[in-house]
Amino acid sequence: MDLKDKVVVITGAGSGIGAATAKLFAAHKARVTVSDIDVDKANETVKDIEDAGGKATAAQTDVTQFKEVAALIAQTVDTFGQLDVMVNNAGIGGKHQLKTAVHDHDDWHQVIAVNQTGVFYCMQLALRQMTQQGHGAIVNVASLAGLKASGNNLSYSASKFAVVGMTKSAALEYGRKNIRINAVCPGFTQSALLNQLLASSDTMEKNLLRMIPMGRFGEAHEIAEAICWLASDHSRFITGQTLTLDGGTSL
Repeated sequence: MDLKDKVVVITGAGSGIGAATAKLFAAHKARVTVSDIDVDKANETVKDIEDAGGKATAAQTDVTQFKEVAALIAQTVDTFGQLDVMVNNAGIGGKHQLKTAVHDHDDWHQVIAVNQTGVFYCMQLALRQMTQQGHGAIVNVASLAGLKASGNNLSYSASKFAVVGMTKSAALEYGRKNIRINAVCPGFTQSALLNQLLASSDTMEKNLLRMIPMGRFGEAHEIAEAICWLASDHSRFITGQTLTLDGGTSL
């Protein structure tokens, strides 16, 4: 993949899929803004990138705050001169696994704010910059839970279905502007979110693995490979699509 000198912003890049993606872009000689609400984790990712000879800068960003997202984009353009790729990865899960009738309201508002509104803010501001430039690529991290039913998980599922819808709608709007917008839909992948889910029940891991034909959870670097490919010119005729990485779970 030819990603050399591309300027990339990745939200939620302090750990998990976001950190793996930031490191992979940097390994391909992209220049990366590592954004996370936890600036210490963002700085750890930047250090790993710089220790490996890459170029990166950290930015503390709460994606639920429009002004902070605006500052993130402005900082990136001021530092690197442009914005070629926006990866909207920041996301959370609800604290409780409950059915719809008793779904926790705090979970609903927090998950929707980060996973849905946060992606909207990031897309909106990235698109303004990319429209001025005349090019760009956006990759949204959705989920298998945004493609098929996910019980006891309403707010998360709703937010990820929304990300898929926003991806397709924006791709339709900006295809003629030389801006591509796609999404990846990971299945159960090694991450803090998966650890939270596994901790909810002694039998959860066994039950989930039984649903995956490949018999294992995904790895963050595997999702990162797909994100980098969708952001590269190797996929330049692809827009408005969802790429499912789930070990066959959706089958």
